[in-house]
Amino acid sequence: MPGTVEWLPYAPGTIIDLPVRGSASPIRSVTRQVAFDDAWDAERRDKVAELFDSMAAEWSATRDSEERRASIIDALDRGSITGDRVIELGAGSGLGTAHLTSRYSNVVALDLSMEMLRAAPAGMSLKVRGDSASLPFPDGCADVLTLVNMLLFPTEVDRVLAQRGCLVWINTQAHETPIHLPAEDVVAALPGSWTAVASRAGSGSWCVARRAADGRS
Repeated sequence: MPGTVEWLPYAPGTIIDLPVRGSASPIRSVTRQVAFDDAWDAERRDKVAELFDSMAAEWSATRDSEERRASIIDALDRGSITGDRVIELGAGSGLGTAHLTSRYSNVVALDLSMEMLRAAPAGMSLKVRGDSASLPFPDGCADVLTLVNMLLFPTEVDRVLAQRGCLVWINTQAHETPIHLPAEDVVAALPGSWTAVASRAGSGSWCVARRAADGRS
């Protein structure tokens, strides 16, 4: 059964015209392959880890802005997110983690890149180095899974997320984020039947997806 997406009005001040950047990135095709074709192996994992290790030192200085943060804040404000057990996948240097820890008391930040985790502020959350294709967490342990500019591994999202939990998917540069999937593709990639609310704020886009009322198909 296909998923459904309800689009909410865009937040005031949403930036519609974005410079062409991410849509021309080679990682765009990788994003779709991982989400829909399970195209992930040790070689690809190691290359991605090496890439983000190399960018960790300058990541926060070059990626943090009010316009990018707006989509994270708006998703948390308008996504009707409930629960307190939060896992952030692809947490990087903590740009999204800070907003999670200001609202939730039980936050785990996971990333494939050790250097990214080292660059994140100390004491903000529990940090875990791990591969989101094989998460080191038990079934159904998370009320909320948050992915900011992160690859989507549908099977592991479905496994780790509690039955009534929600997936928060954020692209801080909307369709020009290199790692981008539209909200409709996010719900289509997930196992079973899902529904989502979605919108845009600042320079970004977001959706909050939940399993449909009838559960897994």
